[in-house]
Amino acid sequence: MNDHDEEPELAGYEPHAERPLRKRSTIITMRVLVILGIVALVVPSIASTMSVANRTAQASCAIWVAYETQSPAGSTARFEMFGPGGFGWQCYTSDAFGGDRHIAPLGLIPGTPNLPRQGVDV
Repeated sequence: MNDHDEEPELAGYEPHAERPLRKRSTIITMRVLVILGIVALVVPSIASTMSVANRTAQASCAIWVAYETQSPAGSTARFEMFGPGGFGWQCYTSDAFGGDRHIAPLGLIPGTPNLPRQGVDV
């Protein structure tokens, strides 16, 4: 029994050891295009997610400031790594005569706050 009887699908196969199947420049071009394609898919989704989170945090912060201060103070929401409320979105009010005052932590994924109604004891 010879080698061709054990693997008939390889009968007559000659390996191409003298040159590669593709040029080096073609391989590099394909790798660059694949990386650019992946970046083109991932970056817009991250930007869209951050934009939606920013708008939600700003709206939630405005609700918190209106509830806490009972005055027409300005509000701003910021994403902070080491904020007073921990990692995530933080809500601040900007008073006319003072600096920013921390109102509430909004978390990683801000949403509409569930505030108790005024005048009702909890």
